[in-house]
Amino acid sequence: MRIGLTSGDPNGIGIETVLHVFADDRMLIGLTPVLYASPDLVTKNLEALGLKDLNWSEVDSAENAKEGQLNILNISVEDFSHRPGALTSEAGHYSYKSLESAVEDLASSKVDVLVTAPINKEAITQSGFKFPGHTEYLAHMANAEDVLMFLVAEDLRIGIVTGHIALKDVASSLTAKSIKSKLNLMHESLARDFGCATPRIAVLGLNPHAGDNGLMGDEEQKMIGPAVKDANTAGMNVFGPFAADGFFGSGAHKDFDGVLAMYHDQGLAPFKAMSFGRGVNFTAGLPIVRTSPDHGTGFDIAGKGTASPDSMRTAIFLAQDIHKSRLEHKELTSNPLEIAPPKRDYRDSRR
Repeated sequence: MRIGLTSGDPNGIGIETVLHVFADDRMLIGLTPVLYASPDLVTKNLEALGLKDLNWSEVDSAENAKEGQLNILNISVEDFSHRPGALTSEAGHYSYKSLESAVEDLASSKVDVLVTAPINKEAITQSGFKFPGHTEYLAHMANAEDVLMFLVAEDLRIGIVTGHIALKDVASSLTAKSIKSKLNLMHESLARDFGCATPRIAVLGLNPHAGDNGLMGDEEQKMIGPAVKDANTAGMNVFGPFAADGFFGSGAHKDFDGVLAMYHDQGLAPFKAMSFGRGVNFTAGLPIVRTSPDHGTGFDIAGKGTASPDSMRTAIFLAQDIHKSRLEHKELTSNPLEIAPPKRDYRDSRR
């Protein structure tokens, strides 16, 4: 399997976590990684990290990537200077160019899956990137009507309805239609990507105490509750809305295959509290497989050699697992057994 890896912001910790991961030769078993970054930048990171034995070389195309090594596909940006921890427009341009190149190769099947290192949104926006984040960019590039930001750490899976928007805009952005769309995406992903035959999904309320029957907001009654009801009518196993404050602390999430949160921090705050350093951001609803570590650019520790590669490693493993799960799901569902009508015994019909 060929896996494409973006550089993320080159002044952050993305490249160094990738190098740490593949310094372990076992990660190259059954996996051919392609990192979209310049050889010069890779060399500088290797020297800073003291990784002298990493097997790598530059290739001219992802199609020519070699097994048993980390393959580097050159990304060149004029006037870029490597400054660990610095926010610069040149670094934003670099991360955008790395992402574009990797997505082009993914679209043309030169790589099988994509793992994106963290970008700095302010820096990449200065390069002409017009999206709130990777999720929205990939949805646009894939012409997907809707996608789901899906945070995954082993059996903990949390999806987000409203994504990267300001908190003040959350309530006005919620609709029963958007909630139902995310429920459909989560249900499909749990079955296709994670092998859950009959997924159980919990839905969180928006307001404190899930609104207390309208005393603290009526979104649960007007939108969330009806969306849950419609999902069950459509044959899903969906429960809620639940009060968000005690849902995770009580362990209630363990009874479900997935949890749908209404807004970004409602889902990510408990997710990162319980799984920081081993969680993965997965984009459900795309025709391709994309994962990302659950941390940011790490400007404060960039270049110091202290960044943990655990989340990057987990993101790589999850991309592999989902790719395999999709192939298996396709095989299982592509040729269902046809039930033939009973053969008529014409001898008996003449009696």
